Amino acid sequence: MSLAAHPNPNSPVLSHFSLAGKTALVTGGTRGIGLEVARGLAEAGSKVAILYTNTTPSDADKTALSISKATGQTVKAYKCNVTSQPEISSVIDAVRTELGNGILDIVVANAGIATHHAGLDYTPEQFQEIMNVNLNGAFYTAQAAGRVFEKQGFGNVIFTASVSAILVNVPQKQAAYNASKAAVVQLARCLSVEWVKFARVNCVSPVSSFHYN
Repeated sequence: MSLAAHPNPNSPVLSHFSLAGKTALVTGGTRGIGLEVARGLAEAGSKVAILYTNTTPSDADKTALSISKATGQTVKAYKCNVTSQPEISSVIDAVRTELGNGILDIVVANAGIATHHAGLDYTPEQFQEIMNVNLNGAFYTAQAAGRVFEKQGFGNVIFTASVSAILVNVPQKQAAYNASKAAVVQLARCLSVEWVKFARVNCVSPVSSFHYN
């Protein structure tokens, strides 16, 4: 039995990728990879919540409005610190209520930071900051989404990992970043098995990207 099938398999190929009527959430969604993911989801027909931390509220709202105007979809910005378990849980509930009429379909745990320090030079605070955002934040985001998906009986979690999870970047010195992304890959594997009855869990591992503010 197929887990998912298009209602009309003979329809144009692009229609098979339609997200019309879906509600999606992207952390770190106002710049870089997260911004392009949010834009792509909206282009595919989904309503999109873009979560941000360091962008100013006015700039985040402008970004959401720009995507909305370009795609014709509802796009809304939400300020959220993903390292706070109660905060990400509260925002996910708000998005589900305000955009999804009680339903949330897709969550992209994308928020992340990268710093460059030699392994001998990391302070505990520098190392922990990377882990808090890249690993803890990703887990708290997925956990809050998973609780919603378990009640719904369906949902999709997508982690943004990195090729750095399996490769050593030279000459960059970023052991903490690489370790955090390796942990995200394994986290995705574990949750994909643990949540198999109610959610699909995947991760993507991009190479380096450049963005312009």
